[in-house]
Amino acid sequence: MTIRVMLVDDQVLLRTGFRMVLAAQPDMEVVAEAGDGVEAIQVLRASAVDVVLMDVRMPRLDGVEATRRICAQDGAPKVLILTTFDLDEYAFSALKAGASGFMLKDVPPGELLAAIRSVHSGDAVVAPSTTRRLLDRFAPMLPSGVQEPGHAGLQRLTEREREVMMLVAQGLSNGEIAARLVLSEATVKTHVGRILTKLGLRDRVQVVVLAYETGLVRAGGHG
Repeated sequence: MTIRVMLVDDQVLLRTGFRMVLAAQPDMEVVAEAGDGVEAIQVLRASAVDVVLMDVRMPRLDGVEATRRICAQDGAPKVLILTTFDLDEYAFSALKAGASGFMLKDVPPGELLAAIRSVHSGDAVVAPSTTRRLLDRFAPMLPSGVQEPGHAGLQRLTEREREVMMLVAQGLSNGEIAARLVLSEATVKTHVGRILTKLGLRDRVQVVVLAYETGLVRAGGHG
């Protein structure tokens, strides 16, 4: 299956560089580009896209608001945020808006390609340890009690699903969770899928965010 990618960045040279890297991959194709969030939303209406590489700081409409509007649509593509600075509050806001992960713009090509495949598959959070550090830093900005529906959904989880959710929220991969709980990776993947369904979440990043919002995981520590 070919992963259809859209590049959204106001720097033409940067888009050109990413396009060259992606074009060399047999399983990827750049099918659309945009120079800001407004154009991205317009182009997406006429383009079939699987993964959007989204810059955060752009004119007219930034990547955070563009991500929020894109992810609110049914059948929306996955959004991978590209940021210049690690632990950027913009990246935090983008995760809250529905992005599936974020990468630094100077990431090695191999890591970027792996991240695109990971986001497309929905199996893993991009750089979960970095996502967790980001949340540790900005979790105090979270208002309390903003996820009452999430609280209700948590009551529907089985004891095992809650256990798996806690480990996902701590940034562990399926393999690491399987080892910790002495389960097969396939079983862990099944549990994660049920957690997403019961809580109405798009992916593992949203599991991490919800765990912080509901107090299951505390900044700088475990739940």
